[in-house]
Amino acid sequence: MSDFSNLLPNPNWATLPLFDRSGWQRVRFGDVVDNCNETCDPAEAGLERFIAMEHLEPGSLHVQAWGNVADGTTFTRRCQPGQVLFGKRRAYQRKVAVAEFEAVVSGDIYVLAPKDAQRLLPDLLPFICLSERFFQHAVGTSAGSLSPRTNWSSLASFEFDLPPLDQQRRIAEILWAVDATRVEHNLLLINATNYKGLLLEWYFSAERSTKIRLRDLCGNKGIRIGPFGSQLHAHEYVDNGIPVIMPANLDNDQIVQEELKRITPQKANNLEVHKLEEGDILLPRRGNLKKLGFVHQGQRGWICGTGTIRIRYDLSDRRRLLFYALSRPSISVWLERNAVGTTMPNINSAIVGNIEIYWPEDVVKAQCDIIMADNLLSLIQEQLTKLSLSLSTLCNSIFP
Repeated sequence: MSDFSNLLPNPNWATLPLFDRSGWQRVRFGDVVDNCNETCDPAEAGLERFIAMEHLEPGSLHVQAWGNVADGTTFTRRCQPGQVLFGKRRAYQRKVAVAEFEAVVSGDIYVLAPKDAQRLLPDLLPFICLSERFFQHAVGTSAGSLSPRTNWSSLASFEFDLPPLDQQRRIAEILWAVDATRVEHNLLLINATNYKGLLLEWYFSAERSTKIRLRDLCGNKGIRIGPFGSQLHAHEYVDNGIPVIMPANLDNDQIVQEELKRITPQKANNLEVHKLEEGDILLPRRGNLKKLGFVHQGQRGWICGTGTIRIRYDLSDRRRLLFYALSRPSISVWLERNAVGTTMPNINSAIVGNIEIYWPEDVVKAQCDIIMADNLLSLIQEQLTKLSLSLSTLCNSIFP
């Protein structure tokens, strides 16, 4: 991000009407933006890094990963700090970033810069590229089936309203301030995730826990494994109704609510034994045994679906702690090692009951500390989502 020192300050800077469009000019993207095609041999130019499509993170304006030229690359297109990188392949992935170092980039990445910095502020360009209408134009002008790409002549035809330079400066500072707050929250999220990981290592270590088989927890009382998920058929699913949790809905220790299968309330009432309660833990019976799900309050009454195993701890105030114990990487390794079958190894109630977990000696403190860390993570993630939405809304309002 620039420091704007090359611009003369507007005395009315703080009170500029950001959305007064009376002085805005309709322009074509290609009339104010260059598609930079500087090439070089990276080794001869002394460049150490290259940027491929996989190094650009959707929705982020910052390049946080790269490859090393010394490891070999065929890329020759050069980028300079401050230039905007736009992924022209599969534009729907929304990959836009600002280069913060010299590098060579993939041929599937456009390197963009203003033709005249006194007409289009370099710091505003990335937000034009982040606007919904710009993405829709890029996607709509892409050609190809398996790997669609937008060409430069099509991208250059995109039209938008360009504010006067003093308004550009004010708008850019606001948008970059939102992005800076988003970056800070990303860092907070990383630190909070690491902190939770340390807590889990601490409480579920051999030194501070007792090793016990799952079925023996609480002296063989209070742990119910199964029944297996209900056997439903394709014709029983409907567009609206009670959600059914399948193994495909378990990911990253959560229940993914996109593409949920559903059944009628009447059918759900006939499957009372398969209804879920808050705190139930779900595992896939076969396939990727690293998946895990925890049923939250709003998911009570949903149905445990085909191929899913339910674990229920009768001590409801210990369910979260049990979930943390079962979400340890060592558990998924143990399940994969003990699954039966060759083509599609699967687990059953007996195998699940034999899972050996480390159960903390100070159960109350362990659960309290880990839940607090979890809640902190959720709060940061919620704020991060709001910041990303705010940035998107602002970009779309400025460049509708």
